[in-house]
Amino acid sequence: MRQIIIIGSGPAGYTAAIYAARANLQPLLIASSVEAGGELMNTTDVENFPGFPEGVQGPDLMTKMQEQAERFGTEVVYDDVSAVDLTGPIKTVTLGSGETHEALAVIVATGSAYRKLGLSDEERLSGHGVSWCATCDGFFFKGKTIAVVGGGDSAMEEATFLTRFASKVYVIHRKDTLRASKIMQERAFANDKIEFIWNSEVAGILGADAVEGVQLRDTVTGVESTLELGGLFVAIGNDPRTHLVHGQLDLTPDGTISVGGRSSKTSQAGVFAAGDVVDPTYRQAVTAAASGCVSALDAEHYLSTLPQDLLAKASETELASVTN
Repeated sequence: MRQIIIIGSGPAGYTAAIYAARANLQPLLIASSVEAGGELMNTTDVENFPGFPEGVQGPDLMTKMQEQAERFGTEVVYDDVSAVDLTGPIKTVTLGSGETHEALAVIVATGSAYRKLGLSDEERLSGHGVSWCATCDGFFFKGKTIAVVGGGDSAMEEATFLTRFASKVYVIHRKDTLRASKIMQERAFANDKIEFIWNSEVAGILGADAVEGVQLRDTVTGVESTLELGGLFVAIGNDPRTHLVHGQLDLTPDGTISVGGRSSKTSQAGVFAAGDVVDPTYRQAVTAAASGCVSALDAEHYLSTLPQDLLAKASETELASVTN
């Protein structure tokens, strides 16, 4: 049995691990088998994380966070959590491998997932012209005409990045104004390769074996038209990854895990949440990291209130794990 398990390896998860490890809690962090590092692994230049005046590559930042967490004694496991039991004083976390871990406290820092259009051909053409990650796939669209769907910061960032490869980038947006921040809008508007298609939604994706275009529907008139494309990037937001805790933790109307005030305390004693899984508004690396710090401090305080025999049992298990 552990004192604390952290589920998730983004800025929130690793910051929680750094604080927990420095408090000698010997945290076990479940990093995922395929999405370790969170969304920043799909980001190039991070210009607004404090301490990097020249900017930093997203994967580099996450690597440094992991190294810092491991330096203080965090154990990182690359597997996916298949189930959790967060009730009672001892929490259970089951991995995809079938291995089960117990802990006195759990921090949920599972982040969020890319939102999809919900079209029938979206999954069929995934990897064949449909993508949700410009930095992952942009290289494959050299010289092509492509489109980005969305109107927020992520859409503007994707579109601007894709101009490095594509000959033309359309931005398709349902409305006639963007919700992106002013600086992101200005960068996109100033880019000669980017053209906006306003008041339009993607009604269909065209192509047998690869994306050849999209069917557009005017959101004002309902008139449909066809736009020839060599690729489609979907950047319409994210959904919090809460499937593991449904029925065990209270959620907000936004679908995020509900926490008390500025704390990370969930509806279950001994369970804490941090990062994008609790934040439908700001969703920045720095706010996620701050949230991770809060969760570790809350968890440390919670553990200090538990009976000494329980803490001793957890400490013995951690010591054995380190020795082996």
